[in-house]
Amino acid sequence: MSIDENHPSSSDPSRKHSSSALQLGPRKKAQVTSSNPLVLHGRHFGRTVFSLCNYPALLTAGILRLEELQDSCIEDYPADVRREHRVFMNLIDSYPGLLDRLTTGEEEDVIHIGDLEPLVHGDDTKTLKSAVLEWLVPRGQVVIPPLSRNIKSDRGFNHEVTGALLCPAGLDWSDTATKLSLKSGETVVRGDQWPMFLYSGYEYDPEDPWKGLLRGEILIFSVDREPKATRSGNAYLHGMKSVTKGSLAYIATQVRFALSSSSVFSRTDTVTDSENFYHSILDLLEDPDESEEVVDLMTWWTRRIFPNSSSSQRDVSKNSALSKIREKRAALQARANVNTT
Repeated sequence: MSIDENHPSSSDPSRKHSSSALQLGPRKKAQVTSSNPLVLHGRHFGRTVFSLCNYPALLTAGILRLEELQDSCIEDYPADVRREHRVFMNLIDSYPGLLDRLTTGEEEDVIHIGDLEPLVHGDDTKTLKSAVLEWLVPRGQVVIPPLSRNIKSDRGFNHEVTGALLCPAGLDWSDTATKLSLKSGETVVRGDQWPMFLYSGYEYDPEDPWKGLLRGEILIFSVDREPKATRSGNAYLHGMKSVTKGSLAYIATQVRFALSSSSVFSRTDTVTDSENFYHSILDLLEDPDESEEVVDLMTWWTRRIFPNSSSSQRDVSKNSALSKIREKRAALQARANVNTT
């Protein structure tokens, strides 16, 4: 197969959309929240599966690509297109009848989904803006100097507490030169330079960078209370029984923005670089080579947020009837395996 066949040309309809569909679209004013079930479901999808994308472009490119795939294979497309198509199929599969509605000319449905991005981010950004201040210091203590709930200009590297939490892992916030460089902007922090608040105890081990990652206390507080992605009632309505990779990346992104001094959640904000941050977290969680650590992480979160779910893989009590049944079954299977060899 030739290079051109392996990599569809840029003139292909799907290729035109691939560069932007999994990135935020142009910023626009959020429309009035709709009670349309499609909108409600789509907002949940954005919080728990994939966010920060251009939904109309994702849907349009996905529908066109389905036609192309009648004569080709998805493996023949570049990695970014394959990922985009996977997100598209997840969205289609998560809402029965959505593909039919989109392909029968109901343009209003695409418009509704196009409104999801500003609605979702706006709701959660506004909520966490003030809520995050309650989790900066232990209960009973106060933040010094105090931080405003409505104005963010004194957050980020402009404040001792938020600066320490946002300081990239591997840098020493207690070092005066480092602190001044971060505050002045001389040291530019990219989205893939992860902050200390992602780590348990806010401690980073350069020899074991997975240790405590995405288990930071402020993340735990935010997941227990906000945003809506993991609220028990909202999760129940959408059949959510475990914490997803998308929800963890989304919550981390929202907390990072809430701690920053930026006032507007935008893809063009080079200070927070939120889009790069979100994608870098999701890239790690979706990396097959990191599956062992990721499974352990997601199980840990699910046990905490959904303790009664079968997905939490609860430990069985020793000497219980259930443990005896499983031991007997394991013994029978072991003997069966021996007999077949």
